[in-house]
Amino acid sequence: MKHLVLSASLALGLAAIGSTAQAATEMRCSHQLPPAHHIAKVIDRWAAEIETLSNGEIDVQVFGANSLVGARENIASVAKGNIECAFSINPQWGRTLPLMNVTLKPYAVTDLETLAAWPDSEAAAFLDEKLLEKGVKNAVWLFTTRMTAMTSKGAPLIDPEDFQGVKIRGLNPVADAGLVAMGAAPSAMSGSKVYEALSTGVIDAGMTDIAAAYSRKYFEVQDHVTVVPLFSVFFHGYLNPAWHDGLSDTQKAAIAEAGAKAAAWAVAASEEAAASAPDQLAENDMKVHFQTPEEEAAWKALMAPAFDESFGGATGADGVKLLELVSKISN
Repeated sequence: MKHLVLSASLALGLAAIGSTAQAATEMRCSHQLPPAHHIAKVIDRWAAEIETLSNGEIDVQVFGANSLVGARENIASVAKGNIECAFSINPQWGRTLPLMNVTLKPYAVTDLETLAAWPDSEAAAFLDEKLLEKGVKNAVWLFTTRMTAMTSKGAPLIDPEDFQGVKIRGLNPVADAGLVAMGAAPSAMSGSKVYEALSTGVIDAGMTDIAAAYSRKYFEVQDHVTVVPLFSVFFHGYLNPAWHDGLSDTQKAAIAEAGAKAAAWAVAASEEAAASAPDQLAENDMKVHFQTPEEEAAWKALMAPAFDESFGGATGADGVKLLELVSKISN
C-alpha cells in the first residue's frame, strides 16, 4: 500500500467520493499448486469470473504454491476464519472427513460422464453438508485427474510384487490401504513435498496425477512411469461459512455461477492435460508404460478389498449411503 500526503481540500473530496462507494470485499484463496498446473490455471480463471460476475464487489486474491498457507493448514485456516478461501484435494481430508476418500476406490470412479456430472449430484450435495459440519462451505468441485502416474527410478512399477518394500508417496491412511496390500510402504505428503522427497531418497516412488508428474518435473528425479486408471481426484474450493453468510445475494450468486462454470472448465482442462502428459514425459526421457487389462486385474484383486475394508471401517453407515449415491450418478 502506498502512503500519500494529501491537501486538506483533496482529502475532503476523496472522502466524499469514498462515502458513496463501497470497498470490494476481500477474498483470499490459498492453494498448493504450481503455476503451470492445469488446475492452477482454472482457479485463476474462476477467480477472475467471480470478480466479473460480482461487478468488482469481490476482490479475489489467489495465493498458489503454498505462498499464503501450507497445504496441511488450509482447511483449519478457513474454518477458523484466518483466510476466506482455500483449495484442497479431496484425500487431504484424511481422517477428519474420511467420506471424502470415496473417489479413491481403486478402478471404481473413473468414468468421465460420472465425473462431469459430479458437481450437481446427490453425492456431492451429501458431501457439501458434511463439509459444512466440519466448518467450511464448499464452493466448487474441480475434477483434476482420473489417470494416476506411478513413478519410479531404475525399474518400473508394473506387477504387484514390484511394490514390495517400496517407499511411495501416499495420501492418507484410508486411501493408502490398497498400497499396503500391494506390499508398499506409503508415506502421506502433499504434492508440493514429493519432488524433494524423491530427490533426497525419503521415498523411492511417486504417485500423482499424470499431468502433475510433468508440471512438477518428476522426470528430473525419476525415469519410469506407469500410467494407471486407478482413481479420481478433485480439487475443491471452500469458504469460511461466516464470511460467506455476510455476503450480499449478488455476491453469493457470483460465486455459485463461477463455481458451476469452473467445474466444466476443469473437466476439459484435466482431460487435455492427461492426454498430453505421457508424451511430454517421454520427451524428457521417462520410460512410459500404460497398464494393461491383465495388470489392472491383478492390482484390483489386491487393492479394492483392502480399500473397501478401510473405507467402510472409517465411514460406517454414511459411507454405505455415499457409495449408493455415487452409483446413481451414471445411471
